[in-house]
Amino acid sequence: MPEYQQAMRPEDITRLFVERSNAGDATGVAALYEENAVMAYPPGEVTVGRAAIRALWEKVLANAPRFEPEPPLPTLISGDIALTSTPPKDGAGARAQVVRRQPDGSWLRLLDQPEFVPPTR
Repeated sequence: MPEYQQAMRPEDITRLFVERSNAGDATGVAALYEENAVMAYPPGEVTVGRAAIRALWEKVLANAPRFEPEPPLPTLISGDIALTSTPPKDGAGARAQVVRRQPDGSWLRLLDQPEFVPPTR
């Protein structure tokens, strides 16, 4: 795998995700996740593991979507675990990730909920 800039703060992951996604770099996006990470995507499904996450992003990025940076909400940190979140610019739902500090001090996603949709009543 190529050398990628590491997220040295939990908030860096979202910025790096946008940069790599907009460059069409599915391998770079997958490098932001731990080896056994879990992502709740596509909606209603779960994708488990960096290899599966990379394969999913290869399909998504083949359509050349454009991602816009979203300002992060305050990060909650407890030891080597952090919760990051952003409100989507389109105002629909929310996004949240649990990230873990790695032995080298960088951060990777462990759990990713890219789309929370408000429940319908």
